Amino acid sequence: MANMEIKIPVYQPSLSGNEKKYVNECLDSTWISSKGKFISEFEKGFADYIQIKHATAVCNGTVAIHLALLALGIGPGDEVIVPTLTYIASVNAITYTGATPVFVDSLPDSWQMDIKDAERKITDKTKAIMAVHLYGNACDMDELVEVCNENNLFLVEDCAEAIGTLYKGKHVGTFGNISTFSFFGNKTITCGEGGMVVTNDETLIDRSVHFKGQGLAKHRQYWHDVVGYNYRMTNIAAAIGLAQLEQIETFLQKKSQVAAWYREGLKHPNIQFHEANSDVYHSYWMCSILVNDASLREPLREELAKFGIETRPLFYPVHTMPMYSKNFQKHPVAESLGWRGINLPSYPDLTKDQVFEICNIINQFNF
Repeated sequence: MANMEIKIPVYQPSLSGNEKKYVNECLDSTWISSKGKFISEFEKGFADYIQIKHATAVCNGTVAIHLALLALGIGPGDEVIVPTLTYIASVNAITYTGATPVFVDSLPDSWQMDIKDAERKITDKTKAIMAVHLYGNACDMDELVEVCNENNLFLVEDCAEAIGTLYKGKHVGTFGNISTFSFFGNKTITCGEGGMVVTNDETLIDRSVHFKGQGLAKHRQYWHDVVGYNYRMTNIAAAIGLAQLEQIETFLQKKSQVAAWYREGLKHPNIQFHEANSDVYHSYWMCSILVNDASLREPLREELAKFGIETRPLFYPVHTMPMYSKNFQKHPVAESLGWRGINLPSYPDLTKDQVFEICNIINQFNF
């Protein structure tokens, strides 16, 4: 990419609420580590927001996925079905447990996992299917729940990119046995770094809390009865997260407006905007487009960069990466999307003029 000064970044957080007030309260109280009132308040607030029984905060979204798999008992000899078109963390977390990721292709319209392909990949070693709600859209959860139930499989939802996304009026993250969220700096709400594990199952939340806190036994001080992990969130991060959660509906409304402006402004016939599935409220974590020819993606990104507009490519399918490409596979839809997709600036404080400036550059590009 051209080394130009960035005028419009691909993402930046909005920190205009109670973030400073709550962080200063942490500093004044000296409760800055993994104990403090903001952790429990953030956990309860988040659970209430998505309407689920239990939530436990962790230090980032990647460990949230690992923790969810540990809570389910996923380990060596098990297989977990996962879309290849996802961020690497979804797959790496499976590998951390010693289980084997089994890749499936994507659907060309929604970009979500191809559930028919997932069904074909089920073996006697399959223990779970991991749904990834990509870029703020959602998988077909009715079909996925049915497949998991029919085959006695766990359902894990990776909702890192889909806070606020609804499937038939119900929050993603509430369909699976256990689900995870991310609060990285570019997510719809952020802690800087942070994550959440959620479930309606009391045993699974107990196991998650146990593993995330070094495997500390409940009723015996400094007695550890499993190999645990230090995956806890700090009170400072939770304070930021709580302040962000207070503003989530505003963020979602603004991001929906940004998407509408892109939809209005993009006029080029060789560009396809990422639209919602039917029955889905798309939270538009990222506003994304496809170019008709993969060879034109990087030239278009270079053209936008000349004007100080930062972009990102879609995720490269994980089965093409060196550590996961030992066994040659073809997932043609995911590969086509991965080579043709661009994430455009998508943060909530973008103005209409900025969005239309981006659209005009794309519309005038020589495809």
